[in-house]
Amino acid sequence: MAAVGSYLDAKSRGGEWLLRMEDLDRPRTVPGAADEILRALEALGMAWDGPVLHQDNRDEAYRAALDKLKSRGLVYPCACSRREIADSAVAGIDGPVYPGSCRKGLLPGRSARAERLLTDDRPVEFIDAVQGRIVHNIERQIGDFVLKRADGLYAYQLAVVVDDAEQGISDVVRGADLLDSTPRQIYLQRLLGYAEPRYAHLPVAVNVVGEKLSKQTLARAIDTAVPVPLLNTVLEFLGQSVITDCAPDDSVAFWSQAIAGWHIDRVPRQRTLPAPAA
Repeated sequence: MAAVGSYLDAKSRGGEWLLRMEDLDRPRTVPGAADEILRALEALGMAWDGPVLHQDNRDEAYRAALDKLKSRGLVYPCACSRREIADSAVAGIDGPVYPGSCRKGLLPGRSARAERLLTDDRPVEFIDAVQGRIVHNIERQIGDFVLKRADGLYAYQLAVVVDDAEQGISDVVRGADLLDSTPRQIYLQRLLGYAEPRYAHLPVAVNVVGEKLSKQTLARAIDTAVPVPLLNTVLEFLGQSVITDCAPDDSVAFWSQAIAGWHIDRVPRQRTLPAPAA
């Protein structure tokens, strides 16, 4: 859903559609998964612009950004385990709010596990093209968040901000499951002196118990053999007019008409929607 929406939004404004493989979490990366995604996009007639960026070989760029923040005294080591945080923290918008246990230094006998970013009490506000005005107080609702994990991997929030800047991203169109991450990313962009993209968070398709459709929730794989009916289902989900006058396998004609008819203001202003019937 999000891939189609982002493609339509970029192409309807004469922009480039840039592709990134967010394979940052190497232990969880499934061999061949990236190639499978690329084949599916090609089968649907979705052509990306420029080279595909892979996060699994970008550690040097992430390290440079982290060092820049460290040089300003904005990053500190943290020895807390997830259980310790859960036991001592209040619930926030994205799990327990980190209580700042290590802000003033590690206690004797404790070793650093992760590296966290100092946050402050100023609200972060932005206007999402679909979801409207969003305001978060990161310190109160999230707490100092992790930039480098206990396993040595760089955290998603840092990586995506560095990569957006590297790729010159002007508009981020993605699923609303990532909406609560956006204020943290804007906060990082401002600290690092990066440009702030415009954002649009599209509704996420969920099953009957409210879970996002994925392999983990046993969602069925998409059938790309006859692309137009599948793509029309996505158009309808996103509040757009379906394309009725092209052959079921004519993705070229479909995209020509769908791009011309794209209106982001018709996308439902909801974070989740029931998945279309199979």
